[in-house]
Amino acid sequence: MKNLLVMKFGGTSMGSAERMRVAAALITREKKPVAVVVSAMSKVTDLLLDTLHRAELGDRAGVTANIQKLRARHTETIHELGLQTEAANAVEALVTEFERISKGVLMLGERPPRSVDEAIAIGEKLSSEILAHYIRQQGRPAQAVSGSDVIVTDAVFGNASPLMEPTRARCAERLLPLLEQDIIPIVTGFNGATSDGRPTTLGRGGSDFSASILAAALDAEELWIWTDVDGIMTADPRLVPDVAVLDEVTYAEAAELAYNGAKILHPRTLAPLVEKQIPVWSKNSFAPEKPGTKIVTHFDEPKGARAVTSMSNVALISMEPANAVLSGTRLMARALDALALANVEILVFTSSSYRQSFCFLIRKHDVNAAVEALELNLSLELSHGYLKPLEVDENVGLLAVVGEGMRGTPGLAGRVFTAISREQVNIIAIAQGSSELTIGIVVRLDHLDKAVRAVHQECELGKLASAALSEP
Repeated sequence: MKNLLVMKFGGTSMGSAERMRVAAALITREKKPVAVVVSAMSKVTDLLLDTLHRAELGDRAGVTANIQKLRARHTETIHELGLQTEAANAVEALVTEFERISKGVLMLGERPPRSVDEAIAIGEKLSSEILAHYIRQQGRPAQAVSGSDVIVTDAVFGNASPLMEPTRARCAERLLPLLEQDIIPIVTGFNGATSDGRPTTLGRGGSDFSASILAAALDAEELWIWTDVDGIMTADPRLVPDVAVLDEVTYAEAAELAYNGAKILHPRTLAPLVEKQIPVWSKNSFAPEKPGTKIVTHFDEPKGARAVTSMSNVALISMEPANAVLSGTRLMARALDALALANVEILVFTSSSYRQSFCFLIRKHDVNAAVEALELNLSLELSHGYLKPLEVDENVGLLAVVGEGMRGTPGLAGRVFTAISREQVNIIAIAQGSSELTIGIVVRLDHLDKAVRAVHQECELGKLASAALSEP
């Protein structure tokens, strides 16, 4: 649709009546057509998941208490926004629906994946209903729309992927008529449905992903992601004192930063937008006057690194053949196959040439699944001593230096390693892809923060970003 703007509001931007007022003002001030995607109110998804967990354990009192919290928070928000009985009835119907699903889990003593997806989508539905009612109260037509009515996905419950052609058809059928009548659709993020109507959720970063799917399906002019930070920064401001907001980054840089721990858009979010080259803005709903960061296909970036990020909640798994009987290459292949089947994401992979040993970094919450999958797939080699026991080290952290301008920049890697060693930090593992877009470095966890500060200072990232912002 011509001139269409898609806006997405995260959990903190939906977190209270006051934040919803701000969101409504940002939406209604636009003169061009606007489609909106919303997250659940902050912490609500955690509350829903905790309720289902308690139900699975048979904790009836805990389930009842959590549902009361859910009802009270949204009822209080309605009251503070001055909404009428219609909004209260819509919220009560959704809370009752969640209560029904929770009682079903209580009876079964287990959480079927399909029921979990159906239940946790209710958080976004509550936000959508409240915001739509409030915008209508302000004099602009708006309508809550379930993501399950417009985003068609595969049947991978909990981490579904969109099917773009049927999604495009659904958007044309469901959303375009609203937009043409100047009705603002308030779409629930995070959730979709299979082609035969079974509810699904889109996994980590799901609400941002929903927004990019809809932007691509509707041929939007731009996508604006409203969060609680000023944009994409050169480092985590909690670790580095002199960070700066980057005015522009490429899709590839944003994806790498997110993949390596930066709390920005999830890498999957950008995929639907790249082909259509739809720009994305990361903006702060708490300071909407600030320009934010624009994510684009390409720009004439400065040479060198653009940002440094880190992850602390990770673990390093090392594997080594016990003798030459076992092919290291074949072992790597089988290990990767086992991890893929267990749906474990590898953050860093590195190997040695002579001993055929290798190690890989994964998220800490994936350790049990990874070890179980590896030991099952390689049980024969382990039991006969061809493969040494797996080594799991959770006292590590990942530092990643990112920048498209690092390609072909001589001496950059050496400067990074020297800066880290200058702080008496030992490097455990290094990984750099052929694209030269990212250098991944594994260090001891208690040395991670000072390594990040050392690299940020050595590469003068805060100064470079500030200089770019000051250019005419």
